[in-house]
Amino acid sequence: MGLRAVDRFWVVWPIAGVLFCLIYVLIPAGHAAALLSACVGITAVGLTVAGMRRNRSRRPKSWAGFASGLMFCAVGDLVLAANDFLLGYQPFPSWADAAYLIGLVLLTVGLFGLTRERSVRELARFLDAGIIATGLGLVYWVAVIVPMVGDLHETSLAYLVTLGYPITAVMLFAVVVPLVLRLGRRTPCFWLLTFGSAATLGSSAFYSLVPTLSPLAGKLISGGYLFTYLCYAGAALHPTARDPIPGTAGDRFGPSRLALLTASTLLAPAVLLTEGVRRHGQVDWLAAGIGSIILFLLVMARLSGFVTTVQRQSGQLEALAMTDVLTGMANRRMFEERLGPAVERGAVHLLMLDLDGFKEVNDRLGHAVGDRLLQDVSTRLVGVLREPDLVARMGGDEFAVLLRDLPDDAVDEIAARVLAALRRPVELADHRLTVVGASLGIASSPGIDEPYELLRRADVAMYAAKRARNGRQHWYAAHLDDEAGERLELIEDLRVALETGQLSLAYQPIVSLPDGRVVAVEALIRWQHPVRGAVSPAAFIPIAEQTGIILEVGAWVLRTACVQAVTWRDTLGAEAPGRVSVNVSARQLAEPGFADLVASVLAWTGLDAHHLVLEVTETAVFGGGQAVRTVQELHELGIKIALDDFGTGHSSLGLLQTVPVDILKVDKSFVETITMAGRHAVIASALIQVSQGLGLSAVAEGVETAEQAAELYRLGYRMAQGFHFGRPAAEPDFTRRMPLAVAGRPQAGRRPDY
Repeated sequence: MGLRAVDRFWVVWPIAGVLFCLIYVLIPAGHAAALLSACVGITAVGLTVAGMRRNRSRRPKSWAGFASGLMFCAVGDLVLAANDFLLGYQPFPSWADAAYLIGLVLLTVGLFGLTRERSVRELARFLDAGIIATGLGLVYWVAVIVPMVGDLHETSLAYLVTLGYPITAVMLFAVVVPLVLRLGRRTPCFWLLTFGSAATLGSSAFYSLVPTLSPLAGKLISGGYLFTYLCYAGAALHPTARDPIPGTAGDRFGPSRLALLTASTLLAPAVLLTEGVRRHGQVDWLAAGIGSIILFLLVMARLSGFVTTVQRQSGQLEALAMTDVLTGMANRRMFEERLGPAVERGAVHLLMLDLDGFKEVNDRLGHAVGDRLLQDVSTRLVGVLREPDLVARMGGDEFAVLLRDLPDDAVDEIAARVLAALRRPVELADHRLTVVGASLGIASSPGIDEPYELLRRADVAMYAAKRARNGRQHWYAAHLDDEAGERLELIEDLRVALETGQLSLAYQPIVSLPDGRVVAVEALIRWQHPVRGAVSPAAFIPIAEQTGIILEVGAWVLRTACVQAVTWRDTLGAEAPGRVSVNVSARQLAEPGFADLVASVLAWTGLDAHHLVLEVTETAVFGGGQAVRTVQELHELGIKIALDDFGTGHSSLGLLQTVPVDILKVDKSFVETITMAGRHAVIASALIQVSQGLGLSAVAEGVETAEQAAELYRLGYRMAQGFHFGRPAAEPDFTRRMPLAVAGRPQAGRRPDY
């Protein structure tokens, strides 16, 4: 079996150790047994050195000390073999005893180093070993050493050697027992070290506690050392010897460690009670007293270290609980805790700001770039604020600033600096972000006793700034509460309207020029409130977009319009409009599953995809990201895409190359002055040329007079929409025709195809 195979089946080493132990017990005592022990020891030393060279351990000094300990034990075996061959008996003490004692000490020190947990404080480990060694040493002293020494009539050297074995056994016990009870994952090297150390400990303890051994017991003890040799050699050879403890279990009290340390500290009173009863009050008070004092000091030191660790970790946890992990600044919890005392002490100002365009950055470039943007924003905020000012990330892309002892004009100046800092382009690796600004609201504390009221007012002011979209700070005023309440009431009413059927659709015709025939209709939402009356879409659509309820409203509009289109197709036949057009908001396009929703609505209603037109605005797709991906998915379904209000947004010609657009809807602001002399028709004329050059259809919106329609036709427009051709209605008259009285020669235009 190759060395790599042995690495996989590392249990071969303890199995081999058991076999050699049995062989040692079975062969007769004498030269063969001595030679076997010596050969196994020398082989173990060689394998350990080979393992050190093979694995290049991260703890070379500990392995060197460990190998030296094995070497001294092997030397002791050689001395025993030499005594057996040359003298025919084993003198006591001998050089073998010296070699064994030195070897056991080196093995203990090396084992402690190899099993040291790098992230655990070493003082705690030493103290644990000291507590165990002191308690066990007291028992050894009273129960083993004192009787042994009292019966000893040898030289002082024999006295020292006799003391040495139980002392080294106690040292090894103090290292091995915590090793056995250790928490956490164990490597094969760690297991082999544990097996070998446990065998050494058991053999040494049995040898010390049982003064008179039978021949079989003596051979089992010596065989146990052979088991140890092979386990240690296997540990050194295994690849995990590079780091026997790769991960720490931490400096924590598991039940086993706690029980062990408790039992060790109770050994001193147990010895007193046992000796007092057994020897009728004749107790070795000096040993018991010294042992108790040492145990008390060690336990106090251990508890002191443990309490210090707990306090340090508690402080770290508290800091984590009060700190935003991403930016390193204060979080909402810390801000709210500091806000209350600040309001009680005197006048403060609270700035609440929310990033504009942050969602688009996340959708377009991913959350990793969004996180780096938040880190850059936090750095800029700290850079423009004073040292005593508290700035916190409240969650998402929302930040708050607490200002103390400042007049209103100074607060205005700081708020302006904050907004100016956030308007600067952000350079992030390969990305230059210019679409990020902020909406900032300000509230002051005079007249406020409750800190959460100050937070609410700043929040209300921030949303007022967001609605204003002027890039300036907005102070809280009482009328904003009325507006906020109105908004909340309107949102709730809109939810009710969805459930109770207050919403409806009106359809405005889109006609071909010059014959005035209806080729399509645009679905427009209407809301008849039972108390408010007719609510304008301009009043509730922006709120619906901000709150997200536009997703439900938009889905309802899409389903209703598709059902109506199928109904017209089935009932009117050739008189039915060829397509139905539905407006889609930026919030809907930002949803990754919107294209799937549209596909499911088409399948449910039975409407063919080419009979549906979805109208999007330039601003909705200008930022790219998920919105453009959604438009591409919709276009792949066979749905036509119309760019609504063209000319009033970013008006980027590059947008027409990156977004799959079929139709341009020219805004009514370019149509209403088209019949006037001078430059008024230039833009409308340019836009029709752009659409024709790109192979797109063009629809002129807001046509209110026959003169406007005729001029549009002359410029090349072949489709139009407006009050002149029909107002929005639940059931438009598709048979009505509004042909043009064409004068002059019209420019060439595309055949109507909406």
